Amino acid sequence: MSLHVVAAIYCRLGRLEEAVPVLKRSIEVVREVENGLEHAVAKYSGYMQLGDTYSMLGQLDCSIACYEAGLMIQIHTFTDSDPKVAQTCRYLAEAHVQAMQFNEAKKYCKKTLEIHKQHSAPSSPEEATDRRLMALICEALGDHESALEHLVLASMAMIAHGHDAEVAAIDVSIGDIYFSLCRFDEAIFAYQKALIVFKSTRGESHLSVASLFIRLAELYNKTGKSREAKSYADNALRIYTRPGIGASCEELSSGLVEISAVYEAVGEPEEAFRVLQRAMKAVEEGGGGQHSAIAGIEAEMGVMLYMVGRYGEARKAFEGAIGKLRGAGKSVLFGILVNQMGLACIQLYRIEEAAKLFEEAKLVLEQEYGTYHSYTLGVCSNLAAAFDAMGRVGEAIEILEHILKVREEMLGTANPEVDEEKRRLEELLKEAGRARNKKANSLQNLLASNSLGIMKKQVTNTWFGGFSFTA
Repeated sequence: MSLHVVAAIYCRLGRLEEAVPVLKRSIEVVREVENGLEHAVAKYSGYMQLGDTYSMLGQLDCSIACYEAGLMIQIHTFTDSDPKVAQTCRYLAEAHVQAMQFNEAKKYCKKTLEIHKQHSAPSSPEEATDRRLMALICEALGDHESALEHLVLASMAMIAHGHDAEVAAIDVSIGDIYFSLCRFDEAIFAYQKALIVFKSTRGESHLSVASLFIRLAELYNKTGKSREAKSYADNALRIYTRPGIGASCEELSSGLVEISAVYEAVGEPEEAFRVLQRAMKAVEEGGGGQHSAIAGIEAEMGVMLYMVGRYGEARKAFEGAIGKLRGAGKSVLFGILVNQMGLACIQLYRIEEAAKLFEEAKLVLEQEYGTYHSYTLGVCSNLAAAFDAMGRVGEAIEILEHILKVREEMLGTANPEVDEEKRRLEELLKEAGRARNKKANSLQNLLASNSLGIMKKQVTNTWFGGFSFTA
């Protein structure tokens, strides 16, 4: 046990790597002595503490392996239906959720509920807590009906025990599922129930109230009620900008970014930009070198500025975001940002710079998504337009012929996107005095393994379709 104490001290000091070998040694020491209940408990404790340490280090596979070893010790020492086993199964379910391994998480959470059924009173708070976890797992697996069933049972249990705040939190989760199922009236009812409780128990200016205002704003925007959506966004903004709100910089910035997205959606780009500026200030005041968070907000600001025609400022915002993300590796988001900066350059008549950006974005998206993904093809289309504007007509024709062949295979010859690509290609061929070569090899086998994403189109002129994003 003294080794456990030493490891705990290392953890409190933030020296997690040094705690790992100490905990491993504590487990080995127990193995070296005689077996018995006391030693089994010590070994179990060692594995669980080691699992927690691995979790804090972000090594989820090692963490799960330790929890599983601890579970085996419990089952061997007691039985597989002992209440202590339920607690460890919940640990494992949460760890698998964190690792995005939802089928495994469901298995352990189901075992926990089965043990509750044997040993706990019906509708106990412990069972309600585990049903909320099971609902989260079911929702992640796309089983919304089962998720709703578990949440309703959890809510009934919490009502029976007078836990009003927990009931309200469950109502929020129920509303979220109804929202995802487009059952908007039921979602509104669930949100409004939670809102009444949060206002009465936490105060009119609590962050939980603001969060519900944002959800209602998003919902009303989804149903085409822009005035109501803006009103709820205004209410949320008043809370987030109130002095002394007591929110962390992460909570403040993320909430403001969500509010900004609502303003953008209801056609208020200038207000959306001002809210993003507040979010940026919140992150910067928080310190800690949060480059990725700042990059995300800069990217959003770039989109807002682009939408209102402030292309020079948009280019600068994209450049700042790209610079911060470049050191973290070239991801899909990075490729999309580079493409968007290229579109801003087009508006500024910086065609050669735009072409270089489109080429870079093309390489990134080819690496991440493949040659035939719709995102990659969108960037290729922009690159063809840039080449045409630079007089590199032959290269533009070659790219457009490739895009058209792929789109015909994917979408069919009667699709409007195919018609648009065909029109563009025919115009270029006419200028070059050529006719389209209609002989194309089938790409069916190559395309079978590629899934198509959906891009939010942002038309800047006849040539540059581009796409924007929400960070």
